[in-house]
This record gives sequence, C-alpha cells and structure tokens, in this order.
Amino acid sequence: MPFAIIETGGKQYMVSPNSKILIEKLLGDAGAEVVFDKVLLHSTDDKQAQIGKPYVAGAKVLGKVLKQARARKIKIFKYKSKIRYRRRRGHRQEYTEVEITKL
Repeated sequence: MPFAIIETGGKQYMVSPNSKILIEKLLGDAGAEVVFDKVLLHSTDDKQAQIGKPYVAGAKVLGKVLKQARARKIKIFKYKSKIRYRRRRGHRQEYTEVEITKL
C-alpha cells in the first residue's frame, strides 16, 4: 500500500490515499484542493521507498479540504499558593480536516 510522510504546520503526518488527517489550520474553504510539497518519505510499495534529504525532490501529495473547525475547549489554570494568585483561561485550537486524494 503506498504511503508518504509529509510535513505541515511544524508536524509530520503519515498519509495514504483516501486517508483523513486533522492538521493545523490552512487557508481555503471546504472543497478546496491542497498541495503538500514537503514530502519527507514516499513509498509506492512495501519494498521501495524514497527518503528525502530533507525533502523528496519533485514529490507532491494532493488533498481536499473537508472542513475548517475548532477543537474542544481546553482550560488553563495558573495558581500560586498563599498569595491568592489564580488565573483561568480557555483556548480552542483551529484545525483543518483534509482527505488525501493522490500521492
């Protein structure tokens, strides 16, 4: 089964055709095409793989944006004992769901 390792948003993802991944937010509406050109490794079968230095030359991975969304809220609470210092904040990370169409 073909697969590739791509880099986007400072993270690395192992992808294969028709797989869905959640990545850091990209520009583009639902249905837009996305091209990932930072391919670290590309394999067409289980025996052969091209390893980049740092990227595989000429390799591209194509994807389609499924949706733009925000993750569940996380709560951040800072506390220092004995001095009545308490800070509470929340954060919702934005992400993009992408379906890989072609390696």
